[in-house]
Amino acid sequence: MFRSILASLISSAAFGLAALAQTPAPSPEPAAQPQQATAAAPAQADTQYEYRLLATNRTSTMEKEMKEAAEAGYRFEKAISGPTAFGGAEAMVIMSRPKDGKHEARYEYRLLATSKTSTMQKELQESGDAGFEHRDETVFKKTFGTEVMVILERDREAKPRHWEYKLLATKKTSTMQKEILEAAAAGYQFVGVSVGSTFFGGSEVVTIMRRPRKE
Repeated sequence: MFRSILASLISSAAFGLAALAQTPAPSPEPAAQPQQATAAAPAQADTQYEYRLLATNRTSTMEKEMKEAAEAGYRFEKAISGPTAFGGAEAMVIMSRPKDGKHEARYEYRLLATSKTSTMQKELQESGDAGFEHRDETVFKKTFGTEVMVILERDREAKPRHWEYKLLATKKTSTMQKEILEAAAAGYQFVGVSVGSTFFGGSEVVTIMRRPRKE
C-alpha cells in the first residue's frame, strides 16, 4: 500500500515538472530607461548666527542703537522689558546676523514709545504709510509711569506693503473681545498685545491690528 502511494506521488511530481518545462517562460521586464541626470543641490550647512543684546533705560537710546546694529547687518529678533540687577528698569532688544557672509544693511527700524494711546495710533499709521511693519511690542516702565513700546521694520530690498493700523485699548477684557471681533469683521488682523499702565487709561490691555491699505 505504502509503495503504491509513493509511486503515485512520484508520478504526479514528474508530470508537474514536465508541464512546467513546456510552459513558455515569461518575457523579461523591460529595462528601466535611464533618467536624465539632475544636479544635486549642494548640502546646506546649518547657519550660525551672532547676536547683539541692546539694553537701555531710555527708548530714544534704544532706537539709536537698533539703527546702528541694523547698519552692521543685524536684524531684530525680540524685545522685552523689566528690571535688571544694575540697570533698574530697562528695555532689552536681541538682534542677530549670520556669522559668515556679507553684513550689509538691509533692514531699517522705527521705535514708537508713548504713554498716550491716541499718539500711538497716529504714529503707527504714519509708519504704516511709510511701509513699516509691526514686529513686536512691550510695556516699558520708566522712572515716572510706563510707555507702550512698539518696534516696526522695513525691508529695503522688498517692495513696501502699506498698512492701516488700529490700536485698541481698554481696561476690560470683555470690551477688548468685542472690539477685536468688530475690527476682524472689518478686515483687520491681530499683530500684537500688551498689558500695562498708560497715561490716561491706567492699567489697560493694548491690542494692535492691521489690514492692507487700499491703494
